[in-house]
Amino acid sequence: MAGIIGKKVGMTSVFGADGKNIPCTVIQAGPCVVTQVRTQEVDGYTALQLAYDDKKEKNTPKGSLGHFKKANTTPKYKVAEFPVFAAADKEFALGDTVGVDVFEENTWVDVVGVSKGKGFQGVVRRHHFAGVGGQTHGQANRLRAPGSAGASSFPSRVLPGRKLGGRMGGDRVKMLNLLIVKVITENNLILVKGAVPGATGSYLLIEQ
Repeated sequence: MAGIIGKKVGMTSVFGADGKNIPCTVIQAGPCVVTQVRTQEVDGYTALQLAYDDKKEKNTPKGSLGHFKKANTTPKYKVAEFPVFAAADKEFALGDTVGVDVFEENTWVDVVGVSKGKGFQGVVRRHHFAGVGGQTHGQANRLRAPGSAGASSFPSRVLPGRKLGGRMGGDRVKMLNLLIVKVITENNLILVKGAVPGATGSYLLIEQ
């Protein structure tokens, strides 16, 4: 298993060997620094902690500054752990750099990100309600309303789990089995087929 932290650049398209146009998401992945090595003897599990994207020291807590200094690196914005990390049978140590070369083209990865926040949304957009439909029989300004919300005298409340309007988006989303179309090592770029969660510039975790 391998993994890396990246940042969403945007979308483009490339032509495959069969001439078909493939929509791709461009991800700026790494280089990431190994800031901690988890071992079975010390931590009870095996993992590799990576850090990505430089950050100013004045904006970094002192405890985090000491953590990054142990790895002999500058403070970073994003830190994440990848369990059972192994890439090409290479052992990584504290302070090592992990790049996009841990991935190969035409292999499959999972991408984790935070979806775009939509703010407060109604039931039609949030839960795909169809609305009332026709406008006859006195239906005035009720086309996108949620409808009846609960019982009457008993239990005299709206039961939990009812689909209503509310805050939408901003959730952790994991896209499974995305194809790596191209790896551009010199620019630390990965092109994956299809869309990934998050806005342009948001952080992503790429796992294999």
